[in-house]
Parts: sequence; C-alpha cells; structure tokens
Amino acid sequence: MQLTSLRRQAGFNLLEVLVSLLIVTVGLLGLAGTQVVAQRAEQESYQRAQAMILMSDIVDRINANRKVATCYNITPSAGTTYLGTPPITGSSGVKYNPTGFSCPSMATNPTAVARASLDVQFIDNMLLGAAETMGGGKVGAMIGARACIGFDSGSQSYTVAIAWQGNSQTFSPANFASAPNVAKNCATGEYGAETQRRVVWTTLIIANLQ
Repeated sequence: MQLTSLRRQAGFNLLEVLVSLLIVTVGLLGLAGTQVVAQRAEQESYQRAQAMILMSDIVDRINANRKVATCYNITPSAGTTYLGTPPITGSSGVKYNPTGFSCPSMATNPTAVARASLDVQFIDNMLLGAAETMGGGKVGAMIGARACIGFDSGSQSYTVAIAWQGNSQTFSPANFASAPNVAKNCATGEYGAETQRRVVWTTLIIANLQ
C-alpha cells in the first residue's frame, strides 16, 4: 500500500512538472511574439521618422531655391515618375533620371537651375540610402524609398510625397480623400499589395511676387 501511494505521488509530481513546463513555454512564446510585434512597430516608426526628415529636407531645398521652384516638378498627377529606388520589374513606374535634369523654362537663371539640378541628385542619393553605409551598401533610408514632387496649377501648390514599403498590410494611401493626387498615386504598384505602401506628404505654396 505504501509503495502504491509513493508511485501515485511521484506520478502527480511529474504531471505538475509537465503542466508547469507547459505554462512557462506558453508564456515564453507570448513574450517572443510581443517582442516581434514591438520590433515591427519600432521599424515602422523609424521608417516614418526617416521619411519625415527627407520630406522636410526637400521642402527646405525648394523654398531656398524658390526662383526656379518649377524645376522640381518631376511628377505628373498620375504619380508614376519619382526619385529614389528604381521601379520593380513589370511595373508602370518611371524613375526620374537626376543626371539628365533639365529646366529649359528657367534658362535665364542658370545659377538657380544648376542648384536645382544638384538638389535633385542629392535627393535621389538620400532616397537610395547614401547618408549611411554598412558593408559597402547604402542603408540610410527606408525600404524602397521614393519621392514624388508635383505642382497643382489649380491651387498653385507643390506637393512633396515620400513613399516606402511597410512591414505589414494596413490600408492603401489612395483611400485618403483629402490627399493630393501626387501623394495618393506616388509609386503605386511598386510594393506588391497597395496596403503595404506607406506615404507621407506635405504641400507648399511659392508666392509669385511679379
């Protein structure tokens, strides 16, 4: 009888250990899942911050060279022409060639045009991650970073939009009713599902004092 009781007690102890291990395992899996979600959120936040910095830099460059602001107008309302990451195979996107920059309507101000040309090349390099390198590769920008700069003759305003690829699917930027067409359509089709395309944008108006 005593031997049987000891065996039952040992069996219960083993069961308790197994249940404890199961609880600990579930807890560790939950912790690992939380860390993965936190890392994704951190990367999303980092990429958005990088995009905001790049967008502000572009706006500052246009404002500083406002005499030839129209030279920065590289994106039609369709949003197919942009600076930065080259288009993916089979997409309708068109990467603007910064080295082939031209602004013939402002030929009377060659100094300002030359500055605009340098600005466009610099913006393109920043979108490609030239601000930071690792192992010889450019890593100083968002995933698939692209910039669209367009002009709306109706409102006489410029739109600067930065697009990149998010880590998860959320919603399509094209659903923003109040966004300008340049922002809605910036680099569409370049990130697989439209719900993975992230876009931040701003508008600015250059006063015509003539």
